[in-house]
Amino acid sequence: IEIVRFDNAQLVVRPDSVKQDIKKLYDDYESFMPIFVEGILGIPTEDTAYLCEMYAQFLTDTAMGFAQTNAKAQSLFANVDSLQETLNMGFSRLHFLYPEWEIPTLYLFVSGFNSSVMYYEDIMGVGVDMYLGSEYPYYNQVVYDYQKQTMRKACVACDVLSMYLAYNIPYNSKHNRLLEQMIFRGKQLFLLAQLLPDEPAWELIGYSKEQWDWCEQYEQAIWNCIMQKRDLFKTESNVLSSYMNDGPFTAEVTQDSPGRLGLWVGWRIVDSYMRNNKDVTLRELMNENDAQKILEQSYYKP
Repeated sequence: IEIVRFDNAQLVVRPDSVKQDIKKLYDDYESFMPIFVEGILGIPTEDTAYLCEMYAQFLTDTAMGFAQTNAKAQSLFANVDSLQETLNMGFSRLHFLYPEWEIPTLYLFVSGFNSSVMYYEDIMGVGVDMYLGSEYPYYNQVVYDYQKQTMRKACVACDVLSMYLAYNIPYNSKHNRLLEQMIFRGKQLFLLAQLLPDEPAWELIGYSKEQWDWCEQYEQAIWNCIMQKRDLFKTESNVLSSYMNDGPFTAEVTQDSPGRLGLWVGWRIVDSYMRNNKDVTLRELMNENDAQKILEQSYYKP
């Protein structure tokens, strides 16, 4: 996979020559620059005067921490060899499974805390300023504490492949019960684990080791809670959101839990299904949209 260092080109721009430097960015990155300006910064591409004004402020600002963040991003991402190696491995395995899928070009950029991973046609992008470490102090101004776990350089490859899978494997179900959403996301996580076999399971789902260990310790209680409340078959948005969306905990279970327990349980069910149906290929798994069948034939019983 080709990694384009748009982030380095961005930060070569100087406040006293911002107009000429931005024109050079448009000339040198004619495919990506309009996407970045409109999609990430939210500025119309034709409004170059406003873009120049805002960009100059962005480069020099210290109150919001942009100048410090730009310097930190340049330092932390000076070498991306490890990221390149991990993505090459993941995409090569994915290409073996889906040779018809186009491998995207990956642009690294500095987003001003606006974007982590984006996808547009054959282009993907990573906002490196969103991966400076969970303890990075300026994150306190832009995200909640529970969101910081995945804001580390080690999470970039996983996030890129997760976004790519979400883009290329659309949700397809006659129902929209919690069960369907859990199995759909569980299949994605199962495939992601095959693409990145050296990554710890908790990294793939965006948990800490402690959160993962909590889930394993209380797996039976989690499943009993879901079954007793018959949540698997509910379609209410508040129930789906509680189990599937990021948050400090999964409210439908307990405040001691991590968020997104629906993804974790869905992955466990899919993993059990594949262990008990060894003749099923990965492509067959991803094409199977009958969540009830996967649940029944998984024989999942924690």
